[in-house]
Amino acid sequence: MTIKLNELIQKSKNLVFFTGAGISTDSGIPDFRGPQGIWKTSTPIYFRDFISSNDKRVESWERKFSNELSIDSAVPNTGHIKIAEIMKTKEESHLITQNVDNLHQNSGIQEKQITELHGNATYASCLDCNKRYELIDLKQDFLITHKPPSCNRCNGIIKTATISFGQAMPEAEMQLSQKKAIQSDLFICVGTSLAVFPAADLPALAKETGAKLVIINNESTSLDHLADLVINRDISAVLSEMAL
Repeated sequence: MTIKLNELIQKSKNLVFFTGAGISTDSGIPDFRGPQGIWKTSTPIYFRDFISSNDKRVESWERKFSNELSIDSAVPNTGHIKIAEIMKTKEESHLITQNVDNLHQNSGIQEKQITELHGNATYASCLDCNKRYELIDLKQDFLITHKPPSCNRCNGIIKTATISFGQAMPEAEMQLSQKKAIQSDLFICVGTSLAVFPAADLPALAKETGAKLVIINNESTSLDHLADLVINRDISAVLSEMAL
């Protein structure tokens, strides 16, 4: 199967990778919906509750600064690094990710080649004026005051730069992702259950508009029947076998 995957990659010009939580588990970051997923032990805080409740904002920041998702100490694993290496050989390649851990950037992929559908958990921003804040500064103040941070420019609510449950998907990022899916000739899903919509519509869109579809995941997905190649194996192991 990896021989066929190699052949598809080598023939591809407009390659798109689409990654989910499964690619980051080898970096120590738990997934969300698997047997040991974070939502099995911790109820998500919905966006509307974060906005309306001071207590929920405090709880959210307490979770963040306790390193709930193990992001702070995580480094790119073999899967991240191999994708970065492959993309360096493909000038027109692009990566769409549902992850918020910044590990693709840390692996060497340029920002302009990455579209983050669910935002980024390594910094925060004001929901009103979009001013960026670094977490280390917010953490120092929060540990002293135990109050949720507010923007020093407009007094708006500050939130990690992620898309929470119940929060609208970023329109520009979704439009760009759809464009990249349509333009792709090979669309490779890596470590995603393909259960979160509308992001999970992208593989089907790529397939419908002429791309070859590959799904690499530890478990089967609901879109396996559409794929030209399905590999249900350890993600890092599969990607480490890829030839450039």
